[in-house]
Amino acid sequence: MTTGAGALAIADLLDRLVDVDDRGIRCGDTTITWRDHLVDARRWAGALRARLDPDRPAHVAVLLANTPAFATVLSAAALDGLVVVGLNTTRRGAALARDMALADCALVLVEPSTAALLDGVDTAGVPVVDVTGPAWLSEVAAQTVGSPINRPAADDLFMLIFTSGTSGDPKAVRCDHAKVTAAGTMLADRFGLGAHDVVYLSMPMFHSNAIIAGWGVAVAAGASIALRPRFSASGFFDDVRRFGATYANYVGKPLSYVLATPARADDADNPLRIVYGNEASAGDIVAFGERFDVRVVDGFGSTEGGVAIGRTPDTPPEALGPLVPPVAVVDITTGLPCPPAEFDAAGRLLNADDAVGEVVNTAGPGAFTGYYGDPAAEAERMRGGVYHTGDLAYVDDDGFVYFAGRMGDWVRVDGENVGTGPIERILLRNKDIRLASVHGVAAEVGDQIVATLVADGLTADMLSSFLAAQSDLGPKQWPSQICLVDTLPTTATFKVLRREIAASAPEPTWTLDPVTRTYR
Repeated sequence: MTTGAGALAIADLLDRLVDVDDRGIRCGDTTITWRDHLVDARRWAGALRARLDPDRPAHVAVLLANTPAFATVLSAAALDGLVVVGLNTTRRGAALARDMALADCALVLVEPSTAALLDGVDTAGVPVVDVTGPAWLSEVAAQTVGSPINRPAADDLFMLIFTSGTSGDPKAVRCDHAKVTAAGTMLADRFGLGAHDVVYLSMPMFHSNAIIAGWGVAVAAGASIALRPRFSASGFFDDVRRFGATYANYVGKPLSYVLATPARADDADNPLRIVYGNEASAGDIVAFGERFDVRVVDGFGSTEGGVAIGRTPDTPPEALGPLVPPVAVVDITTGLPCPPAEFDAAGRLLNADDAVGEVVNTAGPGAFTGYYGDPAAEAERMRGGVYHTGDLAYVDDDGFVYFAGRMGDWVRVDGENVGTGPIERILLRNKDIRLASVHGVAAEVGDQIVATLVADGLTADMLSSFLAAQSDLGPKQWPSQICLVDTLPTTATFKVLRREIAASAPEPTWTLDPVTRTYR
């Protein structure tokens, strides 16, 4: 990505907040104004610089919950040219050591609730600092507050953010300042956010959704930030009311979890105006908006930022949004644009083998600035000068894009390729199904479709009748096995881990009678 002449560094946005004392950052009963927060950030920057080995990259690893300390590290890095490495608090042992080594971490920041995550981890001699301890607090207090001497530019590296790891080992995505400021400014302008707003941040701050769709939006808008150390479905709207939150971000399944909480008479009596994120189901988007009287905007994107698809008011409920060049859906073999999807009178996709292809950016990397320490993965992502998402989709005659699954999610049934994404969308139309994951298992010929569901009060007869009533569910899309479970394994960013479900092979609750099309 080429950074434009007008691109901003995060420090350019923070400069606007240095004298602001009527709003700032809140967490629990703690409130700190932007003015005091930025004074603290400059002190932290000085203390971090004093701790770092000048012969190593200034990569500061953060193993913290969503706390004011995490926010202070972000601002310190933004002001003084440090690089934040967001360590996933759900990673353990060798996996966590691998991430630290890959990102060239020179320092690791922990707190009492996360320090034990490093027990038994080979940190390769990297110093570990408890940011609540007296030694660190004394070092911070001893710093003089002056202008940072390492002020970064817009195209300087700001953060290394690990991908979710749903399709392999997490990769460290390079995130420069411009990536945060451009997205933050765009979203703040799009939703009319300003000084009077409060951004509620409960998604983990080691991930791009929280940084780019949450923290960066608040900084660009000059809004307040309300932090929740860890997401809580039951506490979500209690927090929204307590903090007066008007905007919140999400990724994955949080809307579903909040919707699963008991309904209250005052559900719609809350200050929230906008909820923005990605990967919510069409049903959850509608239900959340109606129940809580809030506008839900769901987009399509990834940590890499190579492709973004935004919903428009006329986007069909189950579509991602309109296909806008240079984004294209191309044949995974030839690289040529796929023909439009063809449907029968019932809405069933007729030409999946031809119409389903990979979502790519034909113009190049978009906002993708590469992976740190993994040139092979970067080259694979950008093969042929085209950004490859690894996501499958198809496009209707009106130009709207529909998600069809990941590249590895093809299921071969009776000689035809079947995508898992459309089957999951259909299952989630059922009000009793809260979460659904579909994968294939090898059969004598081709694959069988397995659906793993989290559902309330669903019976085999109810599911049979429901699926029979879905006119756009083709006969080859019916799951052969249904597994009912209490929970689905997810990443820390609430994305379902299909490979773990497939590997665990839960015993099927119901199997399909192919003659009667009923489950038993």
